[in-house]
Amino acid sequence: MAQAEIVEKVVGYVVGHIVEDTDAVSVTMVEQGPSEVLAEVRTAKSDMGRVIGRRGRVARAIRSVAALAGEEEGVETDVEFVD
Repeated sequence: MAQAEIVEKVVGYVVGHIVEDTDAVSVTMVEQGPSEVLAEVRTAKSDMGRVIGRRGRVARAIRSVAALAGEEEGVETDVEFVD
């Protein structure tokens, strides 16, 4: 899935700068349809709260950035934070 390359890199970069354990960060791209992708983000359990943020504000911001990166590539993007 070369078409979601920018999304994967952007989400990985942003999440990597929020967490303490950068080695535990994993972004997996899942094709949902012809022009839809899902970025599954995994972090260390201790960092998940940082990534989601208070009332989900950080998670919402990450989703917004991912959506903009997806627009650049012509794909609809969603981000899911997986325990």
